[in-house]
Amino acid sequence: MRELMRAPLWVKIFGAILIVLVLVFVVLKLTGVGGEHGPRRHTPSGGAGGDTPPIQQVVQPDGPGGHTPPVEHGP
Repeated sequence: MRELMRAPLWVKIFGAILIVLVLVFVVLKLTGVGGEHGPRRHTPSGGAGGDTPPIQQVVQPDGPGGHTPPVEHGP
C-alpha cells in the first residue's frame, strides 16, 4: 500500500530543482549580489536624463498624417 503513495522520480527531481532555484533567488536578494533590478535599472543616471525632451517633441512627422510617403522605384 505504501508504494501507491510514493511520488514519481520526475516529481522529486522537479521539486529539488525548484527548491534550489528559490534558495538561490533568496540568497541573491538578501546579499545584493544580483544587482539592482526593476523598472529604474535601465533609465539614465545622474544628469544624463535631465535634459532629454519627451519623444513627442523629438519625432517630426514627414508627411500628411505623420507618415512617410512611399518610395517610388523607376522601371
